[in-house]
Amino acid sequence: MTQAPATQQTRRVFITGASGLVGSALGQMLRRDGHEVVPMSRSSTGDGKQAMVWNPKEGQLDPADLEGADVIVHLAGESIAAARWTDRKKQAIRDSRVNGTQLLSHAIASMQRKPAVFICASAIGMYGSRGDEILDESSTHGSGFLADVCREWEAACQPIRDAGVRVVNARFGMVLSGDGGALKAMLTPFRLGVGGVVGSGKQWWSWVSLKDATRAIIFSMEHDSIEGAMNVVSPNPVTNREFTKSLGRVLSRPTVLPLPAFAAKMMMAEMADELLLASARVQPRVLAEAGFTFSLTELEPALREALQR
Repeated sequence: MTQAPATQQTRRVFITGASGLVGSALGQMLRRDGHEVVPMSRSSTGDGKQAMVWNPKEGQLDPADLEGADVIVHLAGESIAAARWTDRKKQAIRDSRVNGTQLLSHAIASMQRKPAVFICASAIGMYGSRGDEILDESSTHGSGFLADVCREWEAACQPIRDAGVRVVNARFGMVLSGDGGALKAMLTPFRLGVGGVVGSGKQWWSWVSLKDATRAIIFSMEHDSIEGAMNVVSPNPVTNREFTKSLGRVLSRPTVLPLPAFAAKMMMAEMADELLLASARVQPRVLAEAGFTFSLTELEPALREALQR
């Protein structure tokens, strides 16, 4: 049965990571819908709008600065794909997510007037690599570096739950955009005609359009029935082989040069296993049961929209 939305009202929404791929799109959509957006930034400039300053690396956040927030959306975190995973890089990935969330959690728990909902980014890396197994929010946690990070990341929200605030852990799949993220990184080799299947090509890639990722965040903000884990992925994941062929068609480029698994591991080491070769066939059960309708459910139209082709 379709879940009726919560009463529509203007909200004051604080966003960390507001200048990032999803954060930028979210801020634009919220302002268009009449909400007040307050970016949380490490500098006072923000994005030209009203902003508040916090510094998760230094542990600097005054709970008083969060007063008046109806919703807090936490999207900030070190990029997982910007550089090779050295021990130092892995620590930065972990700390930027876990420590920042812990800082927010303790601040929110101490607020006099707490927000109605805290929406915290997470990732389908929580499930690890699971072959052809169909995964949803009830599936067990997986193994590996990203699964461990996601477990700690989501656990860091517990003080907020204990304080009586509704918490949503938005587990994102690959967000499709030509302006950033994994898709942008793929464009150069594919446009040069050297893109191809990675490894066996049988591994499942779960994806979502940027527009639907943004809509899903707002949907969870407005639907009190959504709490805990929420997979933000299209209901139609594809194999790496299918993704490769679709992207080649959209770009009108050949996709005949495969990247063997051993070569990917030589170039990227542990990153290859967890980002390129891992298989996660994920379904958005929570969103579906709440009545969310995806605007783009098939990969090729989503790629064309992302790349304006």
